[in-house]
Amino acid sequence: MTQTNYKKSFKPNRQLCGNCSAPEGNESAPKLSACARCALVCYCSKECQRAHWKANHREHCIPKADRAPQHQQLHDISKGADSDAAVTGEKCAICQDTLADASLITLPCTHAFHGTCVAEMRKFGVQQVCPLCRIPLPPGPENVCEHATLRYMVISCLVEAGRASWSTLPDWAQREMDTAIAEWRAAAEQGLARAQYHLGVMLYYGRGVARSAEEAVRWFSKAADQGDTEAQLNLGVMFRLGCGLAQSDEEAVRWYSKAANQGDARAQSYLGGMFEEGRGVAQSDVEAVKWVSKAADQGNALAQCSLGLMFEQGRGVVKSDEEAVRYFRKTADQGNAGAQFRLAHVLPAGRNAADAEVE
Repeated sequence: MTQTNYKKSFKPNRQLCGNCSAPEGNESAPKLSACARCALVCYCSKECQRAHWKANHREHCIPKADRAPQHQQLHDISKGADSDAAVTGEKCAICQDTLADASLITLPCTHAFHGTCVAEMRKFGVQQVCPLCRIPLPPGPENVCEHATLRYMVISCLVEAGRASWSTLPDWAQREMDTAIAEWRAAAEQGLARAQYHLGVMLYYGRGVARSAEEAVRWFSKAADQGDTEAQLNLGVMFRLGCGLAQSDEEAVRWYSKAANQGDARAQSYLGGMFEEGRGVAQSDVEAVKWVSKAADQGNALAQCSLGLMFEQGRGVVKSDEEAVRYFRKTADQGNAGAQFRLAHVLPAGRNAADAEVE
């Protein structure tokens, strides 16, 4: 559809006021009027229009002349279970089932759909799904997440180079981060685990967005439930520290275990530490060695240092200075100061002289 035809065929949703949700045709709102700038949102009165503008419409109001179907902004793509459709029990225009707790997508025209329905339509190559105004589908969540990540990487490199800080980004960089956060949020609301994880990281560290450990936990939990190993690891850390939720060693062990069983080296190392200390699980040096060894074999420096100590002390394994030195050397080569200290302590004691000769 050309831009001209799109403008002619598009009509705003005249069912609800964009501010107070008053339905068109009732006593207080006999007829709704569309925003003159974007023509996407309608209001029952000038007062409602002014209130909505101050609240959030100012950020999302895209002039008609600047809006082509293939370049729809993503800020309002996904509103989740808080959308008006979910509250009023409106039906999905695709499957005709009630929009309740299912994953929702709300297009800029304010028409809502089940996220699963939109995904199925996209599989069949359908680009326009709204039966009322023919607004095109938003980009797929994978593409949206990728675009957000690319934006973030540019800003991250800027910060790492010392030319900016996350707390004082230049205006242009903050605008890029605002867009990246909006894109990650849109993809996350559509159920993409990677986007949920990235959004959790941004919220945890306060990168380009106000820091919120509680919100970070919420998004890490969604991604972790889908099997994302890094989200499972982070959720375990937050349970262990009591950050953003009630502290629980048992829950930390549960999430570490999930990530460790998928091969995540850091999770394996942390899980080994929990067994070694008896936190959230029965103390077991044997189990500690089992998990720390798995992480050490993947080159995890913390695990290699821990395994060196266990060989030096004979905890969970047969005492062996030779093996202790071997693992201390592995992690010392990665710059671990603790391992370098232990290596200096073991070698001068006259133990493992053959290994001491190795440069």
